[in-house]
This record gives sequence, C-alpha cells and structure tokens, in this order.
Amino acid sequence: MTCSSCVKLIEDALRKRDGVISASIALVTKRCHVKFQRDKIGARDIMEEVGRAGHFVASLAPAETNVDELNYRKEVIKWLFTFILGAIFAVPTMLFMFNPASLDLSYDPARNNTSRLIVTGLDVRVLVMWILSTIVLFVSGYTFFKSAFAALRHRSTNMDVLIMMATSIAYLYSVVVVIIAIVKERSVPDVFFDVPPTLITFIALGRVMEHIAKGKTSQALVDLLSLQATEACLVKLSIKGVIESEKTIPLALVQASDILKVAPGDRIPVDGKVVSGRSSVDESMLTGESLPVPKDVDDVVLGGTLNQTGLLLVQATHVGTDSTLSQIVRLVEDAQTSKAPIQFYADWIAARFVPSVIFLATATCVVWILIGNYYPSAIADDSCHATGGTHGNSSDSSASSSNTTTDSSSSSPTIECVVENAFLYAVTVLAIACPCALGLATPTAVMVGTGVGAKRGILIKGGEPLETTHKVNYVVFDKTGTLTHGKPRVVSFDLAGEASGEGKPSDAMKRAKTQRCLALIGTAESGSEHPLGQAIVDYAKEELRVSTLGQVMHFQAVPGCGLKSTVSSVKFLLSQPPTDLLPCPTSGPLMADDLTDSSEFEVLIGNREWMERNGIPVPTLVSRKMESFETLGHTVVLAAVNGHLTASVAIADTLRSEAYSAISTLKTQNITPVMLTGDNYRTAKAIANQVGIDHIFAQVLPSHKLQKVKELQEGLGLGEDDASATGNPIVAFVGDGINDSPALAQANVGIAIGSGTNVALEASGIVLIKNDLMDVVAAIDLSRCTVRRIRLNFLWACIYNLVGLPIAAGILSPVGVHMRPWMAAAAMALSSVTVVCSSLLLRRWRPPKRPRRRSSLSASVTVDFSRANSTGGDEEPDISVAL
Repeated sequence: MTCSSCVKLIEDALRKRDGVISASIALVTKRCHVKFQRDKIGARDIMEEVGRAGHFVASLAPAETNVDELNYRKEVIKWLFTFILGAIFAVPTMLFMFNPASLDLSYDPARNNTSRLIVTGLDVRVLVMWILSTIVLFVSGYTFFKSAFAALRHRSTNMDVLIMMATSIAYLYSVVVVIIAIVKERSVPDVFFDVPPTLITFIALGRVMEHIAKGKTSQALVDLLSLQATEACLVKLSIKGVIESEKTIPLALVQASDILKVAPGDRIPVDGKVVSGRSSVDESMLTGESLPVPKDVDDVVLGGTLNQTGLLLVQATHVGTDSTLSQIVRLVEDAQTSKAPIQFYADWIAARFVPSVIFLATATCVVWILIGNYYPSAIADDSCHATGGTHGNSSDSSASSSNTTTDSSSSSPTIECVVENAFLYAVTVLAIACPCALGLATPTAVMVGTGVGAKRGILIKGGEPLETTHKVNYVVFDKTGTLTHGKPRVVSFDLAGEASGEGKPSDAMKRAKTQRCLALIGTAESGSEHPLGQAIVDYAKEELRVSTLGQVMHFQAVPGCGLKSTVSSVKFLLSQPPTDLLPCPTSGPLMADDLTDSSEFEVLIGNREWMERNGIPVPTLVSRKMESFETLGHTVVLAAVNGHLTASVAIADTLRSEAYSAISTLKTQNITPVMLTGDNYRTAKAIANQVGIDHIFAQVLPSHKLQKVKELQEGLGLGEDDASATGNPIVAFVGDGINDSPALAQANVGIAIGSGTNVALEASGIVLIKNDLMDVVAAIDLSRCTVRRIRLNFLWACIYNLVGLPIAAGILSPVGVHMRPWMAAAAMALSSVTVVCSSLLLRRWRPPKRPRRRSSLSASVTVDFSRANSTGGDEEPDISVAL
C-alpha cells in the first residue's frame, strides 16, 4: 500500500463481501482488522479478496510483532535500491538537462543545439537521454507500473497511477516527437526524457525518507518489545526452600507456577510473585514511575522490569500473552491500527483526489493549447522561444523566468512549442499532486501519540478515544478506589446500646458482646466483594486473632444499600464461653440465647435506608454519632442481628495524594470535575471539600451511575450556573470497579485505573497503569497536543496541494514563475516526509507539571510589647503564635 487510496480500495472490497462486519486498515502499520461472521466467510477468503482487490499480498498477522516490520527495514532497503538504481541513470540525464555541454558530446554554442547528428532529427544527446530514461522507467519504475495497473484493473486509482501517467506521458511524448522529427527530417526536437528518471528518483528518495520516519513513529512500540526477556532461569527448590538445580530455558517454555531466579541487573521474564529475596525494581519502562519500587516476599513483579539490587526468586503467575507487557503491547498495536474519526475525512478526500488531479492535468493541457493558439503572447516568454528548442538548458529548468530577448518575445510560438508547453504543465501537475500527505496526517500522529502515552503509563486504546478526549467538558470521578486508595479501614466500632444511652455494661460484658458482634458481622461480610465489606472482614480477623470466619448462608447483596445473610458456626471465634455472659438489657436475642455451633443468626449490614426498609429503627443518638463521622468524610454502616440494631462501624479511606492537584489542574483547563458515590451526601461533601470538587452526585446506586452519565451527556448539566451544560457535553468517567463498567462504557471517554478489575479495564478507552490521577490530566493534554498536530498536518497537506497545483499548472507564469516536473517530484516527495516529521515532534511531549497545593494552615502572630517597655527593654517581648 502506498497511499490512502489503496486503503480505501481494500476496505471497500472487503466490506462488499457477505459476512464481513467491518474492515479497518492502518496505512502506517499495513495491518487490517476485520470483523466477520465465521459461518459465512473465513480468514482464507478474506486474504483472497485482498489479493483480488489489487496486487496486494495478504497474510495472517503473526502473534508476536516483528521489530523489523516496525522499523520498515525491508521497505527502506527496497526503496533505497530503487533510488540508487534510478540515481545512477538520472544524474547524467540531469547533467544534460541543466548543461548540455557538461559531457561535451554534442553541444555547439553557435547553434545552441546539436552538431553531431546520428540521423536527421536525432543527435547523440537525445539518444543517450532516451536510453537512460528507458532503463529507469522500466526497471526502477516497475513497482509503480505494477501497482498502477492493478488499481486500474479494479477500476480504482492511487498515487502510483499519477506517477505512471506523469512518467509515461513525458516518455511517450518525447518518443513520438523524435520519431516525427526523424520521419519528416526536421531539426532535433525538445524532449522530456529527463522527466522519468528525475521523477522516479526523487519519489524513491522520498519513499526512503518517509519509511525511515515511519519507523521512528513506532519507536515506542519497539522499545516495549525490547523489554521482553528471551530466556529465564528455571530453578527447582527443595522442601526447605533451597535451590537444588537451575537451568536456562527459552521464555516460551515458562509455565505458570514455575520458580524463576532473577539476578541483580536482569530483567524479570514474566509476571509473578516474589517467594524469596528482597530487592528494588525499576518499573519506569512500563509505568513511567521514575523511582525504583521496593519488592519483598509476596509482592507482585511485572515481566520486562529491571531487578536492581538483590536476588529474587519469583513464582510465575502470568506467562505468554497473559503477561502485563504483552497486554500493553497488544493495546498499543490495536490503538495504532485503529482510525481516528478525523481520518475518515482524509479517506473521503483521497478517494476523489486522484481522479480530480487527472481531470485538472487534462484541463491544464487543453487550456494551455487554447492559450497558445488564441493568445500567443501569453507564452511568448516561455523557454521554447528563448532557446529555440533546448528543454535541457539550465535557464529553461529554473522556477524563475528566463532572460529572454526582445526578438524571441515578439515572435509567435509554433504549434510544436504550444503543445510542448501544454504537456509540460500537465506533467508537472501530475507530478506534484500528493494524496499521501493527507493519508499520513492522522495515522502517524496517532501512532506517535499512543506510543508516547504508553511510555508514560497511559494506554490509549485507539484513535477514537485519543481524539475525543481533547473535547471533554466533564470528568466524573468515582470516589472509592479512584479519588481514594480503595483500601478502607475501620476507624471506629461502637455497640448500638452505648450510643443509644441505654444501660452501660461492664467491661467484660462489653468485650464479650463486641467479640460476638465482630464474629457475626465479619462472617456476614465475608461473602461480599465490596471494599467496605473487606475492611470489616479484615478488622474482625485482626481483633478476633483468627484467619477464618464462620459460615454464611442465603447471602443477598443489594447494591447501594447493604446485605442480608444467615450466619452460623461462629462459636469457635470467641475467646470465652458464651455461658459466662449475662444478658444485656438492650441486646435482645444476641445475648439471651445460648450460642452453639448450630446457632443461626440473621444479619443485616448497610446504611440507614437499608435498616428502615427492613423495619429496624435507628435511634437519634446513633444517627447523630453517624453524622459526626460523616462530616469527617467517613462512611458509617449499621449492623443488625435478628432484627435488633447492634453496632455502627465507621470506615475511612485515605485520599490519593495527587487528587487535589489533578482536580485543580482540570479546573484551570475549564473542565468541570464531578464526584459520584454511593455514600450519603454528608460524607461525599466532606471528601469533595478536601479535593476541591464542587459538584457531587451522592447516594447513587451502581445501576444509576450510567444514568447520571447520560444526563450529563444530554446537556442537563449540574445546575443553572454550570456553563458546561449547554449543547451535548463530552463526558469522561474515571473508575476502577466492576460496578463502574456500565458508566465507563456509556461515557464518551472511559478512563480506568490500572489497579482496577479486568471488567473495568475492558470497558474503558484509556487505562492508567500508574494509578496516578494526574495521568487523567496528562491524557487530556496528550489528546489536545495530538489533535493539534493532526490538524497542523492536514493544514500542511491541504496548503501544499492547494498552492502547489495551481503553480504547477502555470498560473504564475505571467509573472515569470515556472515549475518543472523534477521540481514537482521533489516537492511531492518532501511533502510526505514533512508530515511524518511533523508527527514525530510529538515525541517531545511532556505531561503537565503537578501544581503545588497551598497550605490550609493560617498563622497569626501577636506581639506583646508591654513587658518589654516596663523592663526598660532588657527582656525580649512575649510572642504568642496561633496556628
């Protein structure tokens, strides 16, 4: 494939096949992603269809990416050979073109033409140029002709069609006028034998430079692939954990649960868990984290990271395509193969570009012939009059007007001169037109942008999220696990009887009741996957000093409210026999019944609404205590056993240190941050105040998160004062849990925290590997820079064609500005290289700096000078400082 016209040709052919759902081709990577129905079409049929669409040869993409393909090594060598071969014959041709006397074969200054005629109408100079042009056209130009004929055979056009037409027309025109001159015994005519060699040579040089530049756009992916180790040291441990044997095996033979030895300075071959040793690991190449991460026993390590200081024994957990590095590579590949929405405009233009250029070239030829016949003075200053038929003269080949004499200016052009002038402009139009620059404007920028993001720990899953992110109006943050670390802990456990002010039990009875409450509540929560439930489980195990809890039956969880379950087998969790416990006035069945292994309890845990829904009243004192914790940003859950309220548990989750910086930076960029949580409004407001969020959706059930995102997308906004509410705002959702996946999928841009669940990662468009909220800001900034670069590339490509085509057609010839085919070829070759190099400037992108948070502490200083004055100034004054 050479240009976006080839892409359009193959995509259209595939989409017409029955059973093909979609087909998308990336011009830069030359990969096609096809979705199809297996019962109607297969991979072999798809490859055959690609072959029938042209001269293309398709094969299944290998499971592992070849670095040579990303570097375009084969393409560079191929076009370098074409360039060298063309240059060998083009250089002498150009010497004849610029200076006919340079080789002293036939130049006669007196006649300013040829003196050594082979036959009438043909001299040595023209013959040598004819031979050189023929070799270059049919040897170096074979690739262009093959591609062009294949496209025309399928009633399509591409860049190679323009190159074939430009070189063929110039060559055939020259052959025809030479044959006519020989047959009619005329003087040696002006010929364009210099056009095919120079045009093909410059284009081949441009292709070499273009593919070298393309290879640099994939540098990020090459760097990721280079992180992969090729071998691993497999060890066998004795029962005591001593290494009995070790051997080096290929990485492909590593299996899950294998024990691998990683020496200092070696790369960790696969994802795993440290079973022995202590070290620090450099994870900067995967996560962008600049500081080494300390690793100890049971810590997780990632394949491709660098072990720095100590010897580690690692148990493999994820191998092959399941490893983190492989998944990152796959995501980057998919992203670089996908198309940004703006690319479809380029494809639409490219599909019509070549026919339009052919029409323009034809019109240019016709117009100049008419001008030569009806307004001969308009071309009286052209080179064919100034030199009497020496197209190869240097004065004729410049882009500026030649210094013509008064006599030649006043003479009328011959019909041969008119036709020659018209064909020259038509060939120049064909040579300068370049749809390649339009086709490369988007994919090269997307490749560089996604690659740069991957090296910074920001995985962008394609061109669409990359382009959409720069238009974001709202960023909606889930609270637990996103704004907070997602590892809540119990900060207060209070028995309901104490909070309600009823009879105060003795310390022994309080301790016993607390143990029983923890045993029942912890066991009930052991069936939950919610982070708050896990915090209660961990607290219960720690307080009871056990590793396992009781048995849970009939577990029922209601998202956003709480849970109900039946608990049994908790007697072994208590440190003292239950028969020693005395009834507590407020305990009800919890303390009155004798506890046995078969005793069953109905346990309810949840918020106020859940208790009220189940007919359990919440005393006023308990409610006030809950409010006091909620104003601190803590989440309070209530627990009831057998229909009686027994305890309240306050749970706190620490905020991420970078949360405030991320929110404040978003505000400076006119993006509205929103917090969405299932917590009550009081708790949510306390958290929001700490990070600087003004808009909150509290007490939102997981099933309603999607609806809140829809409301923002529909322009309902957050109130009358919200400036972002007009139109159809673009919404980004940042989350990490399973219950966030519907909202992540619904949002225009789903951003998943890397430590989140697999479901959340799959539903998102952007994955943040480092779990750093500042990467949300970085992703938006990277999107803006990339889209800005795409638009700049499009602007350059459009300006190049809109300005270059009229100049090539001779619109500036009245003011003495002419363009020759070799100049057009050089400009066309440089246009694609310029676009690719423009995209490569994205490699200089750096994420925004983290703003410093101003301290919320205020200091006031009061100085008392009264004592100083009374003592004559010998004593220092008292200074009181209030913070």
